[in-house]
Amino acid sequence: MGKKIVITGVAGLLGAHLSRYLLDKGFDVIGIDDLSGGYKDFVDSRIIENNKFFEINLTDTEKLNKIFEDTKPEYVYHFAAYAAEGLSPFIRNFNYTSNIICSANVINACIKHNVTKIIFTSSMAVYGVGNPPFKEDQRPDPADPYGIAKYAIEMDLKLANEQFGLQYTIARPHNVVGIYQNIWDKYRNVIGIWTRRILNGESICIFGDGTQKRAFSDIKFYMEPFEKLMTGFDGEVFNIGADHEYELNTVAEIIQKVGAEFGHNSPIEHLEKRHEVKDAFCDHSKAKSMLGFSDDTNIEATIREMFIWAKSQPNREVKKMEYEVDKNIYSFWK
Repeated sequence: MGKKIVITGVAGLLGAHLSRYLLDKGFDVIGIDDLSGGYKDFVDSRIIENNKFFEINLTDTEKLNKIFEDTKPEYVYHFAAYAAEGLSPFIRNFNYTSNIICSANVINACIKHNVTKIIFTSSMAVYGVGNPPFKEDQRPDPADPYGIAKYAIEMDLKLANEQFGLQYTIARPHNVVGIYQNIWDKYRNVIGIWTRRILNGESICIFGDGTQKRAFSDIKFYMEPFEKLMTGFDGEVFNIGADHEYELNTVAEIIQKVGAEFGHNSPIEHLEKRHEVKDAFCDHSKAKSMLGFSDDTNIEATIREMFIWAKSQPNREVKKMEYEVDKNIYSFWK
């Protein structure tokens, strides 16, 4: 077997894809997930059959440390998070527990058990409001609790390296799309939300006027650069994602067209504006020059692939969060 690797969030979009990619290349993959944001059938069967899937919440430090003690991983990909920027002001405690406390527990486990390196997925959300495309040398200025949490862990990893020698690399992916995405979460992943709503005969809902810009990337282009982060680029930060940004109105029209191909004719509906960064996309020149990263996402083809996969899935229950604060909650989340 190759290097031993722990992937937290192995049932999520990034974890499900990278685990398969690394297993195919001969790595020994240990998967951790509490299945709050993913599903066990998204986990590669090889991990489950080899008894290397552990269903735990990362707040359980006793179980987490036992996994590290028993499996002795060399590398950790820490993907586990709850990435709902717009919702995060209404679930502050849950957000900071999921994205700071749980991450701190993983970092502690890495230090205690002499892990060689941790690769942390941060987020474009650390940049906040600015002038895109955002670059890695731009000073972060998060605009929501989710971005604050991600930036806090970026800073903590720097300290863990200085004090304990824990090597790390940070990736800031954004607007990733692909199969194994949780399309049953109504708070995050807009293309996933729209896919589910179209299949259920509902409208394609856009918050505000739809002129906000995002750049959507196909998950398949992340695999090679994420593998490279394992054995080099210590202390570096990389934006990873698509170069071509679209207005959400344009993406809505594309997914409406694809839905119609499958016999689903959903109207586009504009809802009240929510608190969010209007235009958010990144510069990827650093990842291109240092990692050889290349993104060739064809957004229409990626959406079509999502539809084919989504139609094969069971009609799961849509996730509903308990709001910690309901003051000023948007009507579409009530």
